[in-house]
Amino acid sequence: MHRRPRRRAALTIVAVTAGLMVTAGPVGAITFGTPDTAGRYANVGSLVLTVPDTGAFQICTGTLIAPEVVLTASHCLVGIPDDFKLSVTFDPVIDADQDGLVDDDVTLLAGTGHAHPLFASGGANNTYDIGVVVLDAPVAGVPVAALPSLGALDTKAAKGATYTAVGYGAVRNSKSGGRNSLGLGWRREYAEQSINSVITSWVTLSMNPSTGNGGTCYGDSGGPHFSADGAVVSVTVTGDRYCRSTDRTYRMDTTDAQDFLAPFLR
Repeated sequence: MHRRPRRRAALTIVAVTAGLMVTAGPVGAITFGTPDTAGRYANVGSLVLTVPDTGAFQICTGTLIAPEVVLTASHCLVGIPDDFKLSVTFDPVIDADQDGLVDDDVTLLAGTGHAHPLFASGGANNTYDIGVVVLDAPVAGVPVAALPSLGALDTKAAKGATYTAVGYGAVRNSKSGGRNSLGLGWRREYAEQSINSVITSWVTLSMNPSTGNGGTCYGDSGGPHFSADGAVVSVTVTGDRYCRSTDRTYRMDTTDAQDFLAPFLR
């Protein structure tokens, strides 16, 4: 199955957004999920790129893990042109008119992206696809998410548990598998998932609605998968092309992930 990172590439974001606007059907959820109208996941934000003379676009998702540190995926942070401005917003609705542009009244918090120095160097077994955005100022009034203990996903209980994916990315409410079933992401949504498999650096989760699961899609990269106790056990990285069957996420309960994060959390 063809797989690709779940962000819209910075240099093609305008074209991709326009394409989704043409093909979108009725808006559903983060695939078969629920809008976060009650603010249950207020510490999950959208990564936004402001493109000169064009506008601001949602590209990825992240989670506040310290007052000024947003956890995300490395592939969301590489290849951004110098004249594009990176920001984060924790507003629950970012594109109310669903025109593909982040609304002018959305609060954007400027920050600097830091990809893992070994990103894409470890082969398929470990892509080091973890990064952070360090905000220019701490965020007030937003709860900080916890990280899991080392090896938290290796237990039998963890492998049989349910997890919650959260993001601002493309949405789906149809079980058909093609691109025409995808709609633009425009608000924070969440969905429940069960685990298919756990390996050294990765956890794969089901997003098959036939088994009661939702999942993630384009624009949800870097977003969290929460355990029942509120820890970010993994972040969204990739999945099947049409966001229909599986999520492949990078584990946060490993030494590699937590050693990278440690300097930013002091």
